[in-house]
Amino acid sequence: MKKINIVDLIILLGVITALFVGILTTKHFRQTADKQIEATSNITFQVFLRGVTVTGQEFPIKNNDKTFITIRNVPYTELNVISVKSEARMTALPTSKAKDQYILIKDPTQPAIYDAIVTITDIAKITKDGAVVGGNKIKMGLPVTLEGENYKFNGTISDVKVISNVKIEDAGENNQVG
Repeated sequence: MKKINIVDLIILLGVITALFVGILTTKHFRQTADKQIEATSNITFQVFLRGVTVTGQEFPIKNNDKTFITIRNVPYTELNVISVKSEARMTALPTSKAKDQYILIKDPTQPAIYDAIVTITDIAKITKDGAVVGGNKIKMGLPVTLEGENYKFNGTISDVKVISNVKIEDAGENNQVG
Protein backbone atom coordinates (compact mmCIF):
# COMPACT_ATOMS: atom_id res chain seq x y z
CA MET A 1 0.00 0.00 0.00
CA LYS A 2 1.19 3.51 -0.83
CA LYS A 3 1.90 6.24 1.63
CA ILE A 4 -0.90 8.81 2.03
CA ASN A 5 0.20 12.18 0.71
CA ILE A 6 -0.65 15.23 2.90
CA VAL A 7 -2.13 17.06 -0.13
CA ASP A 8 -4.46 14.11 -0.83
CA LEU A 9 -5.55 14.15 2.82
CA ILE A 10 -6.37 17.89 2.69
CA ILE A 11 -8.41 17.43 -0.50
CA LEU A 12 -10.30 14.49 1.03
CA LEU A 13 -11.11 16.51 4.18
CA GLY A 14 -12.31 19.43 2.01
CA VAL A 15 -14.67 17.19 0.04
CA ILE A 16 -16.06 15.63 3.23
CA THR A 17 -16.62 19.10 4.75
CA ALA A 18 -18.40 20.34 1.61
CA LEU A 19 -20.68 17.28 1.64
CA PHE A 20 -21.44 17.83 5.33
CA VAL A 21 -22.36 21.51 4.76
CA GLY A 22 -24.50 20.54 1.77
CA ILE A 23 -26.43 17.98 3.80
CA LEU A 24 -27.02 20.50 6.61
CA THR A 25 -28.28 23.06 4.10
CA THR A 26 -30.73 20.68 2.43
CA LYS A 27 -32.05 19.52 5.83
CA HIS A 28 -32.66 23.22 6.76
CA PHE A 29 -30.21 23.24 9.66
CA ARG A 30 -28.27 26.04 7.95
CA GLN A 31 -30.03 29.11 6.53
CA THR A 32 -28.95 30.35 3.10
CA ALA A 33 -29.02 33.99 1.98
CA ASP A 34 -32.24 33.73 -0.06
CA LYS A 35 -34.14 32.38 2.97
CA GLN A 36 -33.29 35.56 4.94
CA ILE A 37 -35.29 37.74 2.53
CA GLU A 38 -38.71 38.26 4.06
CA ALA A 39 -40.35 40.41 1.36
CA THR A 40 -39.83 42.61 -1.66
CA SER A 41 -41.10 46.12 -1.15
CA ASN A 42 -41.14 49.63 -2.58
CA ILE A 43 -39.01 52.03 -0.55
CA THR A 44 -38.19 55.70 -0.63
CA PHE A 45 -35.02 57.13 0.78
CA GLN A 46 -33.82 60.68 1.14
CA VAL A 47 -30.31 61.75 0.22
CA PHE A 48 -29.02 64.85 1.99
CA LEU A 49 -26.63 66.91 -0.12
CA ARG A 50 -24.72 69.40 2.03
CA GLY A 51 -22.83 72.36 0.59
CA VAL A 52 -23.54 71.82 -3.12
CA THR A 53 -22.10 74.60 -5.29
CA VAL A 54 -24.50 75.66 -8.06
CA THR A 55 -23.80 78.88 -9.94
CA GLY A 56 -26.47 78.34 -12.60
CA GLN A 57 -30.02 79.63 -12.55
CA GLU A 58 -31.65 76.45 -11.18
CA PHE A 59 -30.81 73.33 -9.22
CA PRO A 60 -29.81 70.54 -11.69
CA ILE A 61 -31.82 67.71 -10.07
CA LYS A 62 -35.54 68.02 -10.79
CA ASN A 63 -38.72 66.27 -9.62
CA ASN A 64 -39.65 63.17 -11.67
CA ASP A 65 -36.18 62.94 -13.26
CA LYS A 66 -33.91 59.93 -13.20
CA THR A 67 -30.55 59.94 -11.45
CA PHE A 68 -27.80 57.34 -11.52
CA ILE A 69 -26.86 56.26 -8.01
CA THR A 70 -23.57 54.90 -6.71
CA ILE A 71 -23.64 53.22 -3.29
CA ARG A 72 -20.33 52.96 -1.40
CA ASN A 73 -18.38 53.72 -4.60
CA VAL A 74 -20.10 50.83 -6.43
CA PRO A 75 -22.31 51.87 -9.38
CA TYR A 76 -25.88 50.64 -8.94
CA THR A 77 -28.54 51.84 -11.41
CA GLU A 78 -30.68 54.74 -12.53
CA LEU A 79 -33.53 55.51 -10.13
CA ASN A 80 -36.56 57.82 -10.11
CA VAL A 81 -36.42 61.11 -8.22
CA ILE A 82 -39.71 61.76 -6.42
CA SER A 83 -38.96 65.20 -5.01
CA VAL A 84 -36.20 67.73 -4.56
CA LYS A 85 -36.00 70.40 -1.88
CA SER A 86 -33.04 72.75 -2.25
CA GLU A 87 -32.34 75.89 -0.25
CA ALA A 88 -29.54 78.39 -0.32
CA ARG A 89 -27.34 78.41 2.76
CA MET A 90 -28.92 80.49 5.49
CA THR A 91 -27.45 82.41 8.39
CA ALA A 92 -29.14 83.47 11.62
CA LEU A 93 -29.23 87.09 12.72
CA PRO A 94 -30.48 88.24 16.12
CA THR A 95 -33.39 90.64 16.19
CA SER A 96 -33.69 93.70 18.35
CA LYS A 97 -37.19 92.69 19.50
CA ALA A 98 -36.23 89.92 21.92
CA LYS A 99 -33.17 88.12 23.17
CA ASP A 100 -34.11 84.65 21.93
CA GLN A 101 -35.51 85.56 18.50
CA TYR A 102 -33.54 85.21 15.30
CA ILE A 103 -34.28 85.70 11.64
CA LEU A 104 -32.86 83.57 8.85
CA ILE A 105 -31.47 85.25 5.76
CA LYS A 106 -29.62 83.93 2.73
CA ASP A 107 -25.93 83.87 3.62
CA PRO A 108 -24.29 86.67 1.61
CA THR A 109 -20.84 85.12 2.04
CA GLN A 110 -21.91 81.89 0.26
CA PRO A 111 -24.28 82.92 -2.54
CA ALA A 112 -23.89 79.73 -4.64
CA ILE A 113 -23.91 77.14 -1.84
CA TYR A 114 -27.06 75.02 -1.42
CA ASP A 115 -28.27 72.24 0.84
CA ALA A 116 -30.70 69.80 -0.75
CA ILE A 117 -32.81 66.78 0.12
CA VAL A 118 -33.50 64.45 -2.81
CA THR A 119 -36.15 61.74 -2.34
CA ILE A 120 -35.60 58.60 -4.46
CA THR A 121 -37.68 55.45 -4.91
CA ASP A 122 -36.67 51.85 -5.63
CA ILE A 123 -37.74 48.25 -5.03
CA ALA A 124 -35.81 46.63 -2.19
CA LYS A 125 -35.50 43.24 -0.59
CA ILE A 126 -36.57 43.46 3.04
CA THR A 127 -34.59 41.45 5.57
CA LYS A 128 -34.53 41.39 9.36
CA ASP A 129 -31.74 44.00 9.23
CA GLY A 130 -33.61 46.40 6.92
CA ALA A 131 -33.94 47.17 3.21
CA VAL A 132 -31.32 45.87 0.76
CA VAL A 133 -30.76 47.64 -2.57
CA GLY A 134 -28.05 46.56 -4.99
CA GLY A 135 -26.53 44.23 -2.41
CA ASN A 136 -26.20 47.07 0.14
CA LYS A 137 -28.28 47.65 3.25
CA ILE A 138 -29.89 51.06 2.87
CA LYS A 139 -29.58 52.81 6.21
CA MET A 140 -29.22 56.36 7.42
CA GLY A 141 -25.66 57.65 7.13
CA LEU A 142 -24.78 55.53 4.09
CA PRO A 143 -22.67 57.54 1.59
CA VAL A 144 -24.12 57.71 -1.94
CA THR A 145 -23.37 59.61 -5.14
CA LEU A 146 -26.08 61.00 -7.41
CA GLU A 147 -25.06 61.52 -11.01
CA GLY A 148 -26.87 63.00 -13.98
CA GLU A 149 -26.10 64.51 -17.34
CA ASN A 150 -24.50 67.63 -15.86
CA TYR A 151 -23.96 66.91 -12.15
CA LYS A 152 -22.30 64.52 -9.72
CA PHE A 153 -23.08 65.12 -6.05
CA ASN A 154 -21.98 63.21 -2.95
CA GLY A 155 -24.44 62.88 -0.10
CA THR A 156 -25.65 60.65 2.69
CA ILE A 157 -28.93 58.85 3.21
CA SER A 158 -30.94 60.71 5.85
CA ASP A 159 -34.22 58.73 5.88
CA VAL A 160 -35.54 55.35 4.66
CA LYS A 161 -39.23 54.41 4.45
CA VAL A 162 -40.81 51.12 3.38
CA ILE A 163 -43.85 52.07 1.28
CA SER A 164 -45.66 48.79 0.57
CA ASN A 165 -44.85 45.13 0.46
CA VAL A 166 -45.03 43.56 -2.99
CA LYS A 167 -44.82 39.89 -2.03
CA ILE A 168 -43.62 37.59 0.72
CA GLU A 169 -40.93 35.15 -0.35
CA ASP A 170 -41.20 32.80 2.61
CA ALA A 171 -40.91 29.11 1.72
CA GLY A 172 -42.21 29.66 -1.83
CA GLU A 173 -45.53 31.24 -0.81
CA ASN A 174 -46.85 34.20 -2.80
CA ASN A 175 -48.95 36.10 -0.27
CA GLN A 176 -49.94 39.68 -1.06
CA VAL A 177 -49.31 42.08 1.77
CA GLY A 178 -50.69 45.63 1.74
